[in-house]
Amino acid sequence: MKIKNLINSSIISIILMLSANGLSAQKILIPMDLSQSEHLKAYGLTYWVLKQDVAVDWMLNYRGGSFMMPFTNAFATECSIRGISFETIDNASAAAIYSEVQKDDVNMDVVKLEKPPKMAVYAPPGAQPWDDAVRLALEYAEIEYDILWDEEVLGGKLKKYDWLHLHHEDFTGQYGKFWANYQNKPWYIEQVALNEAVSQKLGFKKVSKMKLAVAFKIKQFVADGGFLFAMCSATDSYDIALAAHNTDICEQMFDGDGADPGANSKLDYSQCLAFENFKVITNPMVYEFSDIDVTQTTLNNPDIDYFTLFEFSAKYDPVPTMLTQNHANVIRGFMGQTTAFHKKYLKQSVTIMGIRDGSDDVRYIHGNHGRGTFTWFGGHDPEDYRHMVGETPTELDIYKNSPGYRLILNNILFPAAKKKKQKT
Repeated sequence: MKIKNLINSSIISIILMLSANGLSAQKILIPMDLSQSEHLKAYGLTYWVLKQDVAVDWMLNYRGGSFMMPFTNAFATECSIRGISFETIDNASAAAIYSEVQKDDVNMDVVKLEKPPKMAVYAPPGAQPWDDAVRLALEYAEIEYDILWDEEVLGGKLKKYDWLHLHHEDFTGQYGKFWANYQNKPWYIEQVALNEAVSQKLGFKKVSKMKLAVAFKIKQFVADGGFLFAMCSATDSYDIALAAHNTDICEQMFDGDGADPGANSKLDYSQCLAFENFKVITNPMVYEFSDIDVTQTTLNNPDIDYFTLFEFSAKYDPVPTMLTQNHANVIRGFMGQTTAFHKKYLKQSVTIMGIRDGSDDVRYIHGNHGRGTFTWFGGHDPEDYRHMVGETPTELDIYKNSPGYRLILNNILFPAAKKKKQKT
């Protein structure tokens, strides 16, 4: 009871203090440079403010990509409760900041965030948040999301959402190519049974055919204006499934019959969002989908594994600028079933946003399809270098200033941005 009274007294003190200062303070600035104590929760706070029907300005390249919002006692108190560093400033100071970032000779700008996007994560029933870095980020930042899987996607429910995340899913129907090492594990057997049951329920003879139908539905979601974000094995297995729509790349243990020996000559790269000219690996004993991924050839040393974010023009390239906002431009690498992408297999239309220096290992890419966009981020968990099956979850309260997790959260807020015409 004493602790509860102390907490209540502290909150009341904060409110009284803010009420006294509120007469002169007209804006709240949430800095996102090294002065910020809670980078990740700052995104959730911004999302929460948007849900109050209040617009927020994203100050691109200003102090690490800071946020500016109207001052209210409620907003300031919420910042304090969540442990977020913030500054209360008057209108004159705010005007000076806006003037500074909009000068022609500085690489900064302002993007208005207007509406909180409706979020969905593609995951099977029973999937745990700890096995998906994006769900960890969403829950830590306190951002709402729904879970969708094959039945919901094929049933047309994607239309209700603005943003969709893919993580561990294998869209080729090979169950993540875990067969060689885990075929007798209960979790693997359950995964196969679940996929086959849903496939039969929806009228598909093979899981691979169902996953292909799901992949095309997601592609249409993007074409219609959706925002798609993928990590780990979903980044390459998605395009591989699309490219293999006219052939069979699954061996007998996955779909009851053998893979087409000529599958690689029948791949249709025109269907892919990001990749081209790659070759699939049908051998079930090889824990790899294709030669897109660098996992088998890249360095495997966390002490020297880093990638660099590219710098873009805030005024002329606001989209990649938003997606790379950070308080660091050199990010610690991390592995996944798909760790990074060989540059030679990227389509020319794809924007590279992060690459390991001195190599062709591309970690972070973005592109357009129809009226929507897609962003691929290689690796499994930015704060778990080599994630293993069944490993304990990452505790984000230890990594509240993680630059890698900030890249995930940039993608979550990106759909809230007001559409801006490109300068010519």
